[in-house]
Amino acid sequence: MARQANPALLKPMQLTPELEEVVGKGPMPRGQVVKQMWVYIKKHDLQNPKNKRNILADDKLKPLFGGKGEVTMFEMTKLVSAHMK
Repeated sequence: MARQANPALLKPMQLTPELEEVVGKGPMPRGQVVKQMWVYIKKHDLQNPKNKRNILADDKLKPLFGGKGEVTMFEMTKLVSAHMK
């Protein structure tokens, strides 16, 4: 049986200007935002080399991460949700 996609992940959300700087112009579904975050992280080589599950914040990510210099990928998803309405 095919799994249904979570409708909350497909609904386009309004993004804050800080988030749009990283992922592009909204509205954008939550799943797409997370995907674009990873594109940005990989493009700018922001994964901690010692622990790939941790993301190192640059100047654009720091405001999204509540000022933290490093977050886990699970924390990232939670923190970025605050920038979507």
